Amino acid sequence: MIARPRKVRFVSAGFAVVFVGVFTLVAVLLKNTPTGVFFQTSDQIAMIGIGVLLAVGALWFTWPMVSADASGVLVRNMLAAKFVPWSDVVAITFPDGASYARLELPDDEYLVLMAVQSIDGDRAVAAIRELRKLHRAAQSAS
Repeated sequence: MIARPRKVRFVSAGFAVVFVGVFTLVAVLLKNTPTGVFFQTSDQIAMIGIGVLLAVGALWFTWPMVSADASGVLVRNMLAAKFVPWSDVVAITFPDGASYARLELPDDEYLVLMAVQSIDGDRAVAAIRELRKLHRAAQSAS
């Protein structure tokens, strides 16, 4: 089972296109400004580079992923990935009003599943159900 955020992809892709488009347009128009400042080709390239960097930053929000199998769950959030065996998972929850699902761990700790977002609606519900099914199967096998 693999889960990734869906609606965030469309929003991030839209922002990425806008960033590259706007910064490219500004770069093209940069030499034609009557401000008395002389912009070089390197300034234009730098402006496009800034747009590309902002686009990569926007697309970074599509990075989260949850992958689960009989052995456990691999959670990849924005900065790090972590594998959690089913034996360490107490429950899979989606608290009221929360943006993300989470794995409840021992000692009142939890791990946020940024790939399972409330904005995705039915896809998030299906992902939670599949995770719970795998968790039950792993508990009954041990």
